Amino acid sequence: MSSSGAAPGRGGNDGKPAMRDALVAAAFRLFLERGYEQTTVDDIVALAGVGRRSFFRYFPSKEDVVFPDHERCLADMTAFLYAGGDDDEPVRRVCDAARLVLLMYAENPTFSVQRYHLTKQVPGLRAYELSVVWRYERALAGYLRARFAGLRDGILRADVIAAAVVAAHNNALRAWLRSDGEGDAETTVDHALGHVREAFGAAPAPSVSGGAEDVVVIVSRRGAPLWRVVQELESALGRG
Repeated sequence: MSSSGAAPGRGGNDGKPAMRDALVAAAFRLFLERGYEQTTVDDIVALAGVGRRSFFRYFPSKEDVVFPDHERCLADMTAFLYAGGDDDEPVRRVCDAARLVLLMYAENPTFSVQRYHLTKQVPGLRAYELSVVWRYERALAGYLRARFAGLRDGILRADVIAAAVVAAHNNALRAWLRSDGEGDAETTVDHALGHVREAFGAAPAPSVSGGAEDVVVIVSRRGAPLWRVVQELESALGRG
């Protein structure tokens, strides 16, 4: 769930998209021409033809203009997770959520590939991206923890599956980005997420309260009436 793929131009209903998109376009043009470190916020607003206040209205920092859609992406993914019902298979649900994130990256392959290379070149952006990935993972784990509540090792299982989904998604996404966006990104990610579903798709049985289970062996005479067997079982369990 690398946050480096969402393209500008998706914010058609969130305020003033033209200004927001102009800032993103100006920033990225300067990053490619001059380098990220050599570009200032003043440079960006000058090229976009707006003031500094307009920049910070949309982006808290220069890093945020590199990843303009991750907040919306995270919100959309979280809403999708909890819009399902109790009948939804949890592992399938988190894999489908990851596919929603992938769709955002695949909308503009050229932009996504350029941003991927920029992020690789700037350590600060890479660190920022990792913090975003962690937030995606925590959102997935939070949903799974709720679904696995009461199961033996439910929290552990939730955290492991969330990490596996993110790892599978990012492995496939980065392979697609390294190929300069060639091929079908959705097919590549679906293949990777298929491994997660194969490994974790079956939910564990609920844990039994009271600690470890006892095993009771009853030796009864062949042909003994059923009521006698039940009586012997109750006696062995201390219920007689």
